[in-house]
Amino acid sequence: MAEPTFRSPDAARAASTPIGSSPAPATIGEEISLDVFAKDVANASDQQRLALAQMLKNAGLWSGKISSKFDIKYYGALVKLEEQYQGQIALDKLVGTTTATSRYDVLTGILADEEADGGPTTTKQTYITSPSQTAKLLDAVAVDLLERKLTKAEKTKYLKMINAEQKRQPSVQTSGKGFSTTRGGIDESQFITEKLEATAEAKTVRATDAYAIMMQEFGGLR
Repeated sequence: MAEPTFRSPDAARAASTPIGSSPAPATIGEEISLDVFAKDVANASDQQRLALAQMLKNAGLWSGKISSKFDIKYYGALVKLEEQYQGQIALDKLVGTTTATSRYDVLTGILADEEADGGPTTTKQTYITSPSQTAKLLDAVAVDLLERKLTKAEKTKYLKMINAEQKRQPSVQTSGKGFSTTRGGIDESQFITEKLEATAEAKTVRATDAYAIMMQEFGGLR
């Protein structure tokens, strides 16, 4: 079943019932421990975990694609939240605050700061390689896989394929307070390798090389 996604911190908060958020004790610093909080998160519903993951992402505490799966990446984001939470607890003690602060208070505060600053910004960039740059890479990969350089017509063919894929997969950079992530884009070398490896010629070269190696190891035909 497809997991729900949220377009804003408000949408995530609306869908999320605070996990492990029983009434905070009157004494500051006596809220449940991180391990207990993490266990509550792990035992929550997929929707609750995904909503919290989106909030952690929007707060800059989660890098990469979010998921409702409670794994080491999820726990790592909670640890980052814990660092800020403990800092707030220490500050509350220093100034003599009598109202207990919860982890959700800290997370909401971070999100409010992000929204006040305009929130994370997203930039798309399409990178199209030049024919000369791609030609050199094509020849390097072709010599390795086909044991020859490509013809001009072949280079033109693969250049069109590469540029089309680059237009289809632009890189997307998301930046916010204290974080920056980049996703998308293509690895040109990997793309060329996969295309050439799939050709009949490359398969024949691999088979021929493997046979030659085997004959060499066994001392040739007798």
